[in-house]
Amino acid sequence: MFELRKLPYEADAFGDFLSAETFAFHHGKHHQTYVNNLNNLIKDTEFAGKDLVYIIQNSNGGVFNNAAQVYNHDFYFDCIKPKTCCGCGCSLSAEFKAAVEKDFGSMENLKEEFIKGATGVFGSGWFWLVYNTQNQKLELVATSNAATPITEGKVPLLVVDVWEHAYYVDHRNARPAYLEKFYVHINWEFVAKAYEWAIKEGMNSVSFYANELHPVK
Repeated sequence: MFELRKLPYEADAFGDFLSAETFAFHHGKHHQTYVNNLNNLIKDTEFAGKDLVYIIQNSNGGVFNNAAQVYNHDFYFDCIKPKTCCGCGCSLSAEFKAAVEKDFGSMENLKEEFIKGATGVFGSGWFWLVYNTQNQKLELVATSNAATPITEGKVPLLVVDVWEHAYYVDHRNARPAYLEKFYVHINWEFVAKAYEWAIKEGMNSVSFYANELHPVK
């Protein structure tokens, strides 16, 4: 049985970016519901006892939607932290910063393209920075609803949730305002570590991450 992951920070630590009320709904209700649905859907099926990434990569319909949303939310909650950062790259590893400069020109360009791309996601979905294991490049990817880039051989490094339930309590329909504040709360240390593991282990790094949060028992 999968369990709801614990948040790596206090829910009231984000000031005017995200409120405790948002976390109560987003983590405590939406994320919990995906976990509950997944457990109910896989009971007594071929997916019972399988790890989360295996289920995502081998399922469809309701099983896929709920499994992918468990993973997507897990990753999103690790991509943010209470302490703000300018996003200039001053706290990044040299390897990750070099990769950003190679594929985007600068950290400033990455920010501009990321916020523009996330703003433009139609309806509900996600916007990602990924490592493409096929061409060894960093890329920006938009996905709709529960879709996730791990089904396309791309390792997530950073994601923002642009479903309205992620920001409506605090920012109403002002997605650009939410994204600007998201960007200064990015956990760049987590992003850089995800990149380091992606380089070393490729897609296996996705399973390592998910299995730490949801060990197969």
